[in-house]
Amino acid sequence: MKFFQKSLVFCLFICVIPVQSESQTQVPYNLSLAQAIEIAQNNNPAIHSVRNDENIADWAVKSAYGSLIPNATTSGGANWQGSGEQQFGSLTAGQLGFANQPSYLFSSYSVGLNYNISGAALMAPGQAKANREATRAQVAQAETTLVLEVTQSYIEVLRQIEQSRVSEQQLDRARFNLELARARFEVGTATAVDVAQAEVALGRAEVSVLQVENSLSNARIRLLQKMGVALDNDFITTTQFSLSIPNWNSEELYDLGIQQNPNLQSLRATRSSASYTVKMAKSTYFPTVSMRAGLSGFTRQASNVDFAIGSAEAQAASATQSCLQTNILYARLSNPLPARDCSVFAITDGITEQIRLDNQQFPFNFTSQPASAGITVSLPIFQGLNRNRQVAEANVQLEDLDLNLKEQELALRADIETTLATIQTAYQSALIDERNQIVVDEQLRLARERFSEGLADFLELLEAETLKVEADRAQVEAIFAYHDFLTNLEAVVGTSLRIE
Repeated sequence: MKFFQKSLVFCLFICVIPVQSESQTQVPYNLSLAQAIEIAQNNNPAIHSVRNDENIADWAVKSAYGSLIPNATTSGGANWQGSGEQQFGSLTAGQLGFANQPSYLFSSYSVGLNYNISGAALMAPGQAKANREATRAQVAQAETTLVLEVTQSYIEVLRQIEQSRVSEQQLDRARFNLELARARFEVGTATAVDVAQAEVALGRAEVSVLQVENSLSNARIRLLQKMGVALDNDFITTTQFSLSIPNWNSEELYDLGIQQNPNLQSLRATRSSASYTVKMAKSTYFPTVSMRAGLSGFTRQASNVDFAIGSAEAQAASATQSCLQTNILYARLSNPLPARDCSVFAITDGITEQIRLDNQQFPFNFTSQPASAGITVSLPIFQGLNRNRQVAEANVQLEDLDLNLKEQELALRADIETTLATIQTAYQSALIDERNQIVVDEQLRLARERFSEGLADFLELLEAETLKVEADRAQVEAIFAYHDFLTNLEAVVGTSLRIE
């Protein structure tokens, strides 16, 4: 019993280890964007599911080529037939002189070659290869989408880190302002209302920190989810994104997108597959040639040879009797003929032994049957306009893909123009917010000095603090809006545009 328990535990241990090692991919603590993308490409379940389609497409190509090879089949069997009287139509074996049949053992084999060739079979490899290219393009499109999603998630983590920094700074200033308000209240230069307002501002800053920490935690979890790894991995981001002047030319970007946009590449591959579908539909007008050849054999063995020996003895006796009667007739002629030797019809031990040997056939002493071969050529003449419908449907599908491809090319130009304009707007907004930072910093400094010297109440300081927080958050949003739209533009163009 103990041995069984140990064996069971060992088997479970062996089965569980591969699953754990596969699901617990380690994420480096210092995580760059390139590393995050690489891990996602290796571990994301969705991308693996899409890549599996390529394996199916490869087998479809092999199968299409395999259909051009003749089909070979072989079969064999064995049967047993009991003793007794059989019926042949309206007569029985006894009535035909074959009573008391023994039981029999039968075996047989057959080998056949069949070869069918048609227009569809000849074009099937080309169709399968076109479908495989379409599948590969879809895989590439899915990989590009994954890169986009991982990059967006990585940028979102960076955004929340910056927002967390802004909230921490807001909290530090709120604590300082509260201490300042309390100090002024103690010397009688501030009111209890000022202290209460400072405490409220501190509470709001603490709430802001909590909210941003939650957003940062969620962003980290979403990034790990896209990477396909355990959600408890700890890491810090190491890739930093900087602003650069968006001086890209829309025509140059369009030329890049026409060549490298994954959606367009997928559509082109699908169109190539659809063009083969048209050819396949037209191939139904071609003749079909079928060729076949085959060999077969059988065995038949009786359970005992008494019936066969008895039949041989009866035939020998009949032949001997006929021979004797013939000799009598020869002797009665006016010129008698020489008598025949009737002993040659007698059953000898050698004959009975040969009968026994001939009966030893089951299971592999086959008697070959004549070989067969044939060829058939069929030419469809009229099939109720079904072929016409198939050709028309294939042509319509091809035309729809051409129109869809044209529409996507127009959409590509529109996406590039609008996204590029949005990037330029985000860049200008980030520059303006950077200038605003200088203004609000100075305004906050002056408001704090005025409040310290008793020249202003806490509301003025609170208003300056609010403007400071709004300016900080606006600058963060403008910077990362720039990177968000640049990431989208890279996905549209199909290549990286960032300065390394």
